[in-house]
Amino acid sequence: MAGQTVAVIGAGIGGLTAGALLAKRGYDVTVYEQAAIAGGCASTFKRRGFTFDVGATQVAGLEEGGIHHRIFSELGVDLPEATFCDPACAVFLPGESEPINVWRDRQKWHEERLRQFPGSEKFWALLQTLFDASWKFQSRDPVVPPRNPWDVLKLLQALRLDTLVTVPFTLMTVLDALKLCGVVSDKRLKTFLDLQLKLYSQVDTSETALLYGATALAVSQTPQGLFHLQSSMQVLSDRLIEALEKHGGKLLMRHRVKEITLGNAQTKITLFNQRKTEIFEQSFDHVVANTTVQDLKKLVENPPSSVFSESYQKRIENLDKPSGAFVVYLGVKREAIPENCPPHLQFLYDPTKEIGENNSLFVSVSKPNDGRAPEGHATIIASSFVEAELWFGEGYEERKERFTNEAIANLSSYFDLSPENIVVQEAGTPRTFAHFTAREKGYVGGVGQRVSTFAPFGLATRTPFKNVWLVGDSVHPGEGTAGVTYSALTAVRQIEQADRN
Repeated sequence: MAGQTVAVIGAGIGGLTAGALLAKRGYDVTVYEQAAIAGGCASTFKRRGFTFDVGATQVAGLEEGGIHHRIFSELGVDLPEATFCDPACAVFLPGESEPINVWRDRQKWHEERLRQFPGSEKFWALLQTLFDASWKFQSRDPVVPPRNPWDVLKLLQALRLDTLVTVPFTLMTVLDALKLCGVVSDKRLKTFLDLQLKLYSQVDTSETALLYGATALAVSQTPQGLFHLQSSMQVLSDRLIEALEKHGGKLLMRHRVKEITLGNAQTKITLFNQRKTEIFEQSFDHVVANTTVQDLKKLVENPPSSVFSESYQKRIENLDKPSGAFVVYLGVKREAIPENCPPHLQFLYDPTKEIGENNSLFVSVSKPNDGRAPEGHATIIASSFVEAELWFGEGYEERKERFTNEAIANLSSYFDLSPENIVVQEAGTPRTFAHFTAREKGYVGGVGQRVSTFAPFGLATRTPFKNVWLVGDSVHPGEGTAGVTYSALTAVRQIEQADRN
């Protein structure tokens, strides 16, 4: 809207999407990013000819009608070149040499499930029914959770008779569905589900909201799917920056927001220009925070004393702590990679231990000629969720070295990681992510998708702070580039509605 100014805090995918859309719709937009490279947890770094994706390694929503496809079409920029991941993931359970392949083709995945988990089809049929209804609902752009009459109206407009099938399951977990379908005693199935859900919701079957789990477990099948980007994940943020600047928006790197001061007419932010080492202030009509909700709470100076504001802050304090990530980045000779290796794999090494803390690894492997490695070489990125706080005390270097050695030893059961095959070796920890993303404790993955924090019970893009909006993985519908893009679209629509009134 002409004349209205917007500051976007953070050039992650959610922030860049919100900024580009607002610029396209006539707003005067400035995006501030504290790092030297945009993309946040979907950015990259280079070492000796290898390009490593920092965190996110796959993308949903590039198919026709998908959220990225829709946004890029509106912005008038080309979609990045990408290929489907098929299988989306190859999951290795303890002591097994044959993986469970999560195929993109629905029939192949149906046959794989029947073979791997006999007697479980009632459970998978329930998930498919819930996914189909939920996906149609989400495609109608509901505002979830609603926080004012306009939000409620948009939510009601997205409801259809087919949405009603999900209502009885709103308060259920994936574990409840396993019990309902009579397969809760299938430990192998539960282990597989725990591994997959931990990737997307941060919690296992006993805590993941069933409606979220149904989407997370079905989005990799046709007509949707997960994509492997050519070159690197960085191309996604590069395209969004192109769109932002094409429509008159600005991106200022190495600018860290220190404080948000609320006002009646405009909102003031205090910034630190890291290049010039100077602090300055700027006022805007709207502020969009592409941060964690914990960091937003810290940024708001003297929040208003109201029931909504105080309950919001108390809720943030009472949230379960998000996870951190430990990641090993390897540049290797191509002979280290087995033939027909899928682009994404998941391993569980010890079933007696809780998933995470190096006991399980999600692994992404570059493809030949995908721009991530020199000819005859490949990248391997292996990550595990960890308890973030443990990485900020004593013994950091020892812990980092131990986790690195354990990860490489575990990976060596599948890859040939003899010393002569490893060209580059680095590790990222919660402390690393905290430094480069400015997220408190290096938290990743946003708010765990429990029943108490999902959809109608989740955090909203509309905050109780006047003209301050939250996008990213803390709000509905959750993590991943597709999820944070949905949140950006919601915030943009809300800002436009607020300015029309």
